[in-house]
Parts: sequence; C-alpha cells; structure tokens
Amino acid sequence: MARRPDALADPIDIAVGARIRLLRKVRGLSQQSLAESAGVTFQQIQKYERGANRVSASMLSRIADTLEAPVAEMFGEVSPASGAIDEVAGLLSEPGALELLRAFSRLPRGAPRAALVEFVRSLRDV
Repeated sequence: MARRPDALADPIDIAVGARIRLLRKVRGLSQQSLAESAGVTFQQIQKYERGANRVSASMLSRIADTLEAPVAEMFGEVSPASGAIDEVAGLLSEPGALELLRAFSRLPRGAPRAALVEFVRSLRDV
C-alpha cells in the first residue's frame, strides 16, 4: 500500500536514513555506488536517506555490509543521548558539512580555529 504524499515520515525512519547518509559520506561513497552495491537505484537510496521510504531488514543488512557497520549502528543507542546523535547526524548530512569539519580538524588548535568559527558565525548574519 502506497503512503499518502502528505503523510509525515516516521521519526525512526528519518533517524535511520540520517545515519545511513552520514556513514555513506564518512566512507566516501556516492549514493550511486551504495545503490549498486545494495541492488537498488540511487533514487531509492535518496528516499531511504530522507526517511521517505522505510528500509526493509534485508536491505538494511546489505547497506550495513557495504558501509562496513553493524546494523545496530543504524539505529543508534536507545538512550536520551540518541537525540543529540540524531542532531549531529542531521547537521553532518548538510552538503559540505563533513568536508568543512575535516578541514577544521586539520587546522592547528587556537587562533586559526577560533578565527574560522568567528568567520562562519559572521556569515549567518549576512
């Protein structure tokens, strides 16, 4: 049965999708390469990552194998902290966020990092 287009995605499906996207980006895989490995289209991977489509158990297992992660990692911990993990996963799924964080981590501690943080903060007011 097809879901109504106006139906909201389940928060668990959104969280699982965000973790898939985060792990895919950390592993340096494109949606296309993950899709080929899992045997689906890249559009289907997009839907999983957005939480628009639910990921079946068998598909989740294939995706986890490709991402070299345990299936349980796709769900996160069942604790109050998982809300924070979901927030970080959501932030890191923004285009360019992971690359920016990697570049930031290569900067020397101290003034260079502080200057970059101030610069980025100033941009939000533009």
